[in-house]
Amino acid sequence: MKLKKMFALTMVLLLCFCGTAFAGDASVIKIGVIAPLTGNVAVYGIATKNGSELFTKLANESGGINGHKVELIIYDDKGDPTESLNAYNKLVTADEVAAIIGPVTSSPTFGVAEASAADNVPCITGTATHPDVTTYGKNFFRACFEDPFQGGAMARFAFERLNAKTAAVIYNVSDAYSTGLYNAFRNTAETAGLKVVGAESYANDDVDFNAQLTNIAKTSPDVLFIPDYYNKAYLICSQARKAGIKSTFLGVDGTDGVLVIEGADYSVFNGMYFPNHYFPDDPSPLVQNLRKNYETAYGGAPNSFAALGYDAAAILFDAIRRALDAGINVGATAESYQAIIDNMATTDLECVTGRITFANNNPVKDVSVIKIVDGAYKFETKYR
Repeated sequence: MKLKKMFALTMVLLLCFCGTAFAGDASVIKIGVIAPLTGNVAVYGIATKNGSELFTKLANESGGINGHKVELIIYDDKGDPTESLNAYNKLVTADEVAAIIGPVTSSPTFGVAEASAADNVPCITGTATHPDVTTYGKNFFRACFEDPFQGGAMARFAFERLNAKTAAVIYNVSDAYSTGLYNAFRNTAETAGLKVVGAESYANDDVDFNAQLTNIAKTSPDVLFIPDYYNKAYLICSQARKAGIKSTFLGVDGTDGVLVIEGADYSVFNGMYFPNHYFPDDPSPLVQNLRKNYETAYGGAPNSFAALGYDAAAILFDAIRRALDAGINVGATAESYQAIIDNMATTDLECVTGRITFANNNPVKDVSVIKIVDGAYKFETKYR
């Protein structure tokens, strides 16, 4: 499709949404946003909200969606499931929105996903990665890859790009995130031709991994997959090098942050690869355009939450545009809801975080593979 190709070649996602000017009698399209703007996870919610808000601002400045201005109605759910569900009910019953972006974290998303499935309201979360988020109904989508997807992608990356033949895994058996990533890596490795020669587990409070790493060292794997958050990854990487393991380390999106650990010996990460949803130094024109506009608006580089909030808006706006093209009166009606849902399901769009299509409401997309070189993150490649 020529229009889709244009996305990849231009610096502005907004071209497919723009009219030359707002029509004088065009109705405003209302879209809800649910995000934690205060509380323990506000840093995530603010960035996600900023990304969606920025995309909307740029779209409105360029003519909106087929001449219709978009109004975002934003509620703070404080990262709390009850607050999130309350926000959803207000958006649907009082504000009569056409669709909703959010929530941001997985726990508040479950209740909203269940309620929106019953109402058949189109929703897209930019950032909730738990696999169950999209299982409540065909109306609820996500812009981020889910946890099992990245585990499988890293197994394929190791075999196809690093030419690895053997792998070992050390994972947290007490944590669903870590265990799910291990299972995805193992299952994909088996079909890809990468042999898993060792798998060692530990518990949440463990800080000494020498016994597990001694067992892994005996297998001399080409790669060692470490599916855990950055603080734990640092302990494991440090002890692995002391145990004589020379394998290439593979991480996950939770690895992001290892280079800000105070007092850490960053040399233990040298040559480590990990996937992320996005990387601001990606030379893609779409990424650099977002970065320029975001820095102008908010005074700092957009993180992955901001990029995913931006992409969630892009996906939703594209679905609304196609509904308008088909003659649908977009608003809080069953016909409009269904048209937007159907269009989101057939998304095929170049976005900041990669080209996105959907399978079972989860994105089939690229991951940004990051390599740690001499104490710095370096963009390696896009991969899926």
